[in-house]
Amino acid sequence: MSAGLTGIRVAVIGGDDREIYMIPELQKLGAYIVGVGFEKAPPIQGVTLLSSPLEAVEKADVLLFPMYGTDERGDVKAKYSDTPIVLNKELLKAVSPKVPLFIGWARPALKSAAEMLGIQIVETANLDQLAILNSIPSAEGAIQMAMEASPITIHGSESFVLGLGRCGWTLARTLKGMGAHVTGVARKAADLARALEMGLEAVHFADLDEKIGKAELIFNTVPHLILDKVMLEQVNQEAVIIDIASLPGGTDFEYAKAKGIKAMLAPGLPGKVAPKAAGKILAQVYPQLILRHLTTKNASLKF
Repeated sequence: MSAGLTGIRVAVIGGDDREIYMIPELQKLGAYIVGVGFEKAPPIQGVTLLSSPLEAVEKADVLLFPMYGTDERGDVKAKYSDTPIVLNKELLKAVSPKVPLFIGWARPALKSAAEMLGIQIVETANLDQLAILNSIPSAEGAIQMAMEASPITIHGSESFVLGLGRCGWTLARTLKGMGAHVTGVARKAADLARALEMGLEAVHFADLDEKIGKAELIFNTVPHLILDKVMLEQVNQEAVIIDIASLPGGTDFEYAKAKGIKAMLAPGLPGKVAPKAAGKILAQVYPQLILRHLTTKNASLKF
């Protein structure tokens, strides 16, 4: 982390334990941190706590919102807040076009409002440098969930990984390293070829319905409805599904429940299973992003 943040005022608004571990790392680089939504958190040395996001917007060069983003109403996840934090149009109107707003996932309404107001929205969850590093705690957390939910071991299991993207590859490699018989499911010929090169069984999504019946553990990483009613009819009732795709996942959870299949949606695993590692990952990636998107090169403290 060579990028220096000296003199840059960073507002951390909401979040969970990841932010608790991230903040000191940004401070080491010289950032001045103001926080909103940390009233119930353990004391964080050197952080100025503010009572409202509006107040933070007036005092910041950069806004950092949680990886989780917001819900449909604009409510910001804030584990340590006493009061709700809402990212709405009123708040956006107070943001200067020179101030970049970083957030994991931005819902369409937020993107539309920000575009109308000329606000820089930087979605971070899909950036390669963050998603690849976050795939490590995501994969470990998903495997931990599978071990707790299933009566079998990972070793020797028939494990299917749906989607060979940034997280799917990490999952497949980790499962194989634990002795699982891994089937990688993808659409691209290059991904299927790489799966074969790695010693996996390679299956095209078009053929998944013919193969999925042998799966004992199914890990879905695709944020589209893959495990629908038709596909779930082919799934073994004793199989366990761990869906780590972004909300709402890629599984018909109601139908899975009706069929007696264990299916769990597990978004945001890095912050749940390894918040310290996930926080340090954020602190590793954010400095370069902040410097890249800042239009004010010489931010000065104005407290």
